[in-house]
Amino acid sequence: MSQDIVTARDILRSLPTVLKKFPYVAKGLYYYRLKDDNKDLTLGRLVERNADKYPNRPAILFDDRTLTWSELDAWSNRIAHYLKDQGLVKGDAIAVLLDNRPELLATVVGAAKVGVACAMLNTSQKGKVLAHSINLIQPRMLVVGAELVDHAEGVRDDIQLRHTKPLQYLADANTLNTFGEAPQGYINMALEVSQRSSTRPMLSNNVTMGDTAVYLYTSGTTGLPKAAPGSHRKFIRAYGGFGMLSLAMEPEDVLYCTLPLYHGTALLVCWGSVLAGGSAIALRRKFSASAFWDDVRKYNATTFGYVGELCRYLLNQPPSAQDRNHHLTKMIGNGLRPSIWTEFKERFGIDKVAELYASSEGNIGFSNFFNMDNTVGFSTAPYKLVKYHEGTRDPIRNSKGRLEEVKKGQPGLLIGEINKKWAFEGYTQKEATEKSILRDAFKKGDAWFNTGDVLKEIGCRHLQFVDRMGDTFRWKGENVSTTEVENIIDGSGMVQEAIVYGVEIPNTNGKAGMVTLVPQNPEASFDADKLFAYLQDNLPPYAIPVFVRVTHAIEKTGTFKYRKVDIQKLGYSLSSPHEEVYAWLPGASGYTQLTPELVADIDAGGVRF
Repeated sequence: MSQDIVTARDILRSLPTVLKKFPYVAKGLYYYRLKDDNKDLTLGRLVERNADKYPNRPAILFDDRTLTWSELDAWSNRIAHYLKDQGLVKGDAIAVLLDNRPELLATVVGAAKVGVACAMLNTSQKGKVLAHSINLIQPRMLVVGAELVDHAEGVRDDIQLRHTKPLQYLADANTLNTFGEAPQGYINMALEVSQRSSTRPMLSNNVTMGDTAVYLYTSGTTGLPKAAPGSHRKFIRAYGGFGMLSLAMEPEDVLYCTLPLYHGTALLVCWGSVLAGGSAIALRRKFSASAFWDDVRKYNATTFGYVGELCRYLLNQPPSAQDRNHHLTKMIGNGLRPSIWTEFKERFGIDKVAELYASSEGNIGFSNFFNMDNTVGFSTAPYKLVKYHEGTRDPIRNSKGRLEEVKKGQPGLLIGEINKKWAFEGYTQKEATEKSILRDAFKKGDAWFNTGDVLKEIGCRHLQFVDRMGDTFRWKGENVSTTEVENIIDGSGMVQEAIVYGVEIPNTNGKAGMVTLVPQNPEASFDADKLFAYLQDNLPPYAIPVFVRVTHAIEKTGTFKYRKVDIQKLGYSLSSPHEEVYAWLPGASGYTQLTPELVADIDAGGVRF
């Protein structure tokens, strides 16, 4: 198969492999296409099934700990009883602020069993952004790990929790047998949970597939994060679509996951796949390129979850005779660039790349079911690729007010049809949900979800990702809202105006953040270190602009809109002698002013961001 084309012959060649796993295909299609929201098939039920079928097989591997399916089920039951005893009922929510560790998954399952949704807080967030994220879903409680108490304390006075015991603490230890001592004002949740029954909870109002299981946060165009409710149906679709159809997971499989569990790729895709096979998930708190293969060997991992940046970091490690000394045969995730796809597979001996395309809030997903190269695969959901305004996420409407599809092979804005079968769960904010819906797109009364992403067809309804449009960009595996960063910078008191956007750096994935700003006092020397310190206090590391351009004026249109596309094209170049450009270089603790020599080094790939 050529790099950018999928042909019918390619599909036919893959059929023998597909037919070998026909039982998985049949089951996968059943679960993926299941529509009955009132069905008693939920995240908690999936865990119970595995506990009944594979009681002594490992469910979670972490450091030197092994948790079996029966142990996970019993632990989550105790958590469920504890939450129920605290007066929490179906429809309530709790916020979860924990690193990747077994406590996080046990809490999510326990809450799900009594119909309580978990808001999966981004552990990099702090300050105003974290407070906003918590308040957005009006949780009854906040569950905090010892490793993140400082983050919680920083927003304690700014959040509203609707409970008499709002702050729940989990020690940074194996809390099944080590409870630790809770800080003042916190309830020792592990101690309380240990005193509850391990029997499965009984509810008068059963949890169903259509109920909300989790809230996942996404960066949108309105500035601060938005909360996207994820129903149990999304776990069921991942269970069937990824775990069975894409990966054919089995009890002997181990999926190594270093992606943060507050992300849909980790929580829904990776863990959903593990649930499907009665397999084990091996967790690491944070990705480490140097430790990656040692962990893979330690856990006997057969598959792993990825984002494109992760794969590039692994390729950047020096080649080793140990590169193929492992049992990994498959991988699942998104963002693997065509430029490194073949190199990665060949160097590390990976047979199957289950590349996918999906979003936490969206109603459409793609999966590389046929194991083609350089594609996100295909989708059974109804979608179209339409013409769009360059540099925005806005589709073009013709003289009749309708959208127009692009020609085959041309990049187009991906939109997914919203109907009874392919519902759009949207966000907790109705206004944000409505802004993502395109109405009367092709005929009066129709509705489509605007993904904001540009893709192109490369044959046989297989798509290839091209770019993320509008007011977000992707950096370090995270979506960054330009408006969110602009609002934070505006609050520094150091600028008159600021515009944030993403710029490309050679040999990196995604786009690095950059801000062009006009200082509050243009006559004085700009204090880049002061700005950096402020940004560190108020933004997660991935959202801190990598580049800063200091200027005396930002050009606008006649309607006072910024010429964002023109500014973006300048990148970090030293185009004007009257402007200063700074960069947050790898390993540095602040901004460094760029010189022509340093720009040339970055352009040549000599600086590894």
